[in-house]
Amino acid sequence: MNTNIDYTSPSAEFTFDVNKSTLFKKDSRNYINVLGVDQLNTLENTSLLDIFLSKENVIEPHYHQNAAELVYCIAGAATVSLLNPFTKKIQNYPIKPGQVANVPQGWWHYEVATEDNTHLIAIFDAPTPEVILGSDILKLTPANIMAHTYCLDEEQWKKTIAPIVPSTFIGPVKGCNRVESASDQSPCKQKKSYMKPCQYPYPYPYPYHYPSPHTYPYGTYY
Repeated sequence: MNTNIDYTSPSAEFTFDVNKSTLFKKDSRNYINVLGVDQLNTLENTSLLDIFLSKENVIEPHYHQNAAELVYCIAGAATVSLLNPFTKKIQNYPIKPGQVANVPQGWWHYEVATEDNTHLIAIFDAPTPEVILGSDILKLTPANIMAHTYCLDEEQWKKTIAPIVPSTFIGPVKGCNRVESASDQSPCKQKKSYMKPCQYPYPYPYPYHYPSPHTYPYGTYY
């Protein structure tokens, strides 16, 4: 038991409406609500995300450096994919209502909705899970470092990542038009014959709130 909690205090909170705590919203069918110790101060080592997705929307690749994640499907269907750091292979786990997929702490993973009206609960063994997002890694790592490290053309790298929206959370972003390759198996499928940079649906970067400023940019989930 957390001895720092005064359960006799009038300020001790034992209930909360998660519908009033939106972490990220792409549109009316794709959004994430959050519950952590900042929303409910008697929580100990637990927190959750309430995730709503329409078909082919993706919770972007990311990892949690301080928490494991248990993904529970309430409605619809999704595939939880993770990179096993020991086998060096992507493992895909389709889940439907009543089924779960477990992501160990620090493992690179993502979730793709395979049906409309998908509803997932992501449960964490930390009061304020931390996260590092794939979009932030790509946008914040200096282009010259990527080019030098991986023997890339720096200008081509800059052009390639130009459409990436920092802190995407749910992809593909609004206004995405891209070329589909012959081998493309991504759920983001467009019929356009050209590539157009996706328009940012919000100022760069996305201004979500971190409870503790010193933890920016990888503080509170997601």
